[in-house]
Amino acid sequence: MELFESNPWQTHQSEVKYDNPWIKVTHNEVTNPAGKAGIYGVVHFKNTAVGVIPVDDEGYTYLVGQFRYTLNSYEWEIPAGGCPPGEETGETAMRELQEETGLIADSLKILLGNMALSNSISDERAFVYLATGLTQGTACPEDTEDLAIKRLPVAEAVEMVLRGEITDSMSVAGLLRLAMMNR
Repeated sequence: MELFESNPWQTHQSEVKYDNPWIKVTHNEVTNPAGKAGIYGVVHFKNTAVGVIPVDDEGYTYLVGQFRYTLNSYEWEIPAGGCPPGEETGETAMRELQEETGLIADSLKILLGNMALSNSISDERAFVYLATGLTQGTACPEDTEDLAIKRLPVAEAVEMVLRGEITDSMSVAGLLRLAMMNR
């Protein structure tokens, strides 16, 4: 099998089919790596995904629960949100942590950086942080968020991942990375 270090796809025509404040969907007429005509749809995310795993002095973390419209199910996940262009991902992590849980962190450390979340159809990138030195403030979620907060030992959150109870990719990757660091 031949490995390509340059793009083997040829784009002939692109047309934006959908555009809102969060995403843009582009339809592309292409020639694929085998030399055949085809199409390719790309979902461009206008913000960078940022997640944060808060860990308190007792070794507990905090998950947020909410109903996810796209999945038609209730999900538990780490606090997360979108980092707009021009904002540092660490600033977003701190903001989202406080918005969703009310927690304020003294320390922030990158756990995972520049992950591709669904690279076959999307250019979305993600960063996951570890937040420590926590103090409780007041949560102020966005009006689209009806959140529950669950405080539990980090090991129990990791077990939720292993049982398939946490499926959000940033949460899964971040919690497993944290577990690997703590071995």
